[in-house]
Amino acid sequence: MNLQCDRINAACEMLKLPAVATQWSFLADQAVRDDKTLADFLEALLQAELDEKALRSQATMLKFAGLPAIKRFEDYDFGFATGAPKKQIQSYRNLNFIERQENIVFLGPSGVGKSHLAISLGYQATQQGLKTRFITAADLMLQLSAAKAQGRLELYLKRTVLSPKLLIIDEIGYLPFGREEANLFFNVIAKRYEKGSIIVTSNLPFSQWSKAFADDTTLTAALLDRLLHHAHITQITGESYRLKDKKAAGTAPPKINIQ
Repeated sequence: MNLQCDRINAACEMLKLPAVATQWSFLADQAVRDDKTLADFLEALLQAELDEKALRSQATMLKFAGLPAIKRFEDYDFGFATGAPKKQIQSYRNLNFIERQENIVFLGPSGVGKSHLAISLGYQATQQGLKTRFITAADLMLQLSAAKAQGRLELYLKRTVLSPKLLIIDEIGYLPFGREEANLFFNVIAKRYEKGSIIVTSNLPFSQWSKAFADDTTLTAALLDRLLHHAHITQITGESYRLKDKKAAGTAPPKINIQ
């Protein structure tokens, strides 16, 4: 029996069936105990392998996504964030916007949960096997500039910008871009236009986006035209969730000017 187990495990290793290797004995015993047919046993064994494969796929997708943390939609505090349009935000949870290659734009001041919502949708996408990539606008600019300087811009755009079904760009407007950086960012939006979904977050209203893109109103208008053509715009108002405890204790000012 030990030799037979060794042969089965060796075959599973060659066929790359790790779940079969670890669960066949248990499932076989269970089938005998419950008087199941060989077909029942085989189906259970194959389902175990499929379940294991799905978990491995989710882990791979999550690693590629580069999410800064695991955020879940259920943890978003709509009770505190009374300025968040709950019905609209909840409509994103089915991720149909990704299949339709539509975009989502979260606008609002710092601390109202824009990043939380973006990350939670990204996490959900990875769990459904959808290739996702998260990056801050500042890091995206650094990587684009480095890729261009090294002559790898097209390769970077193909691998990082075009390959994900969902691209999340966080914190547009926190740091202004130079003219070359603004052109590179426009290239990102233009290349994904009607080819893949984007989620962006920003603390700036659209009327001030040109300040983040080298005061180039023409480029900004062209960028917004492509970004917003197939987009859901979600404006979130309210105070910072991160400071709610300090404000309750009277150790933080009631309002913070982020402009």
